[in-house]
Amino acid sequence: MSDGIVTFTLDEFHQGWSTVEGEVIEEGFVSIFVNGEELATVMCSPREQDRFALGFLCNEGIIQSLDEVHAVHVCPSGACVDVWLTRWDFVRPTRLILTSGCGGGVTFDDLSKAMEPLESTITITPQKLAALLIEMQQRATLYARSRGVHTAALADSEKLIVLTEDVGRHNTIDKLRGACLLEQIDPRDKILLCTGRISSEMINKAARMGCPIVASRTSPTSMSVQLARQWNMTLAGYVRREQMKVYAHPERLRSEIAKGNGP
Repeated sequence: MSDGIVTFTLDEFHQGWSTVEGEVIEEGFVSIFVNGEELATVMCSPREQDRFALGFLCNEGIIQSLDEVHAVHVCPSGACVDVWLTRWDFVRPTRLILTSGCGGGVTFDDLSKAMEPLESTITITPQKLAALLIEMQQRATLYARSRGVHTAALADSEKLIVLTEDVGRHNTIDKLRGACLLEQIDPRDKILLCTGRISSEMINKAARMGCPIVASRTSPTSMSVQLARQWNMTLAGYVRREQMKVYAHPERLRSEIAKGNGP
């Protein structure tokens, strides 16, 4: 399996020119086949393809559990993943939506469909939420080497549970869902942490996973805010050690500091 990094010889200017070796994140196409039929081709980091394919199918609502999967095969080149279901009545969705994310993301999910608001009792302090996001970034090995990759992680109110990296921010969430399937981790009532912009598709994936809290170092989009408010999800952006912006349902972020009295 690729380690996700490609080394190039390049010219660097720093108070003069020099020839150096530089590491960049690997990017490639991965095609997902279901029962022998191509479902989607996505640009991503060509590693952990089994996680990605299974998570994509689950987040798109095509499967609900591994019980529906007969076999998964990643081809030797890593450019395709064959997923064979236990049922043969699978019909490829016809409404393909190109996402706003980097990495050539796609979705078949219709965000106009009604989704039940998430019920959850999980809470966390703003300080702990920021600490978890900082820890996620510190553990992002591909980012440390290339500076060209997104990171996402699943956490409870105390610790990180699983972490993924990919050139596409949507792909990191699909890989998280696939990891949960393969490692028998229940994503419900967990916290989704990520480094990239929070789009409506990412909120939709988080809702399908049952994650009531979504937090990122950067901003959400208008539709992601609207959906988070509608689906009873806490949405925090620009998360830093001493500050953050909460766009939806702040009640899950408990704090002894009264509103208006913060630093």
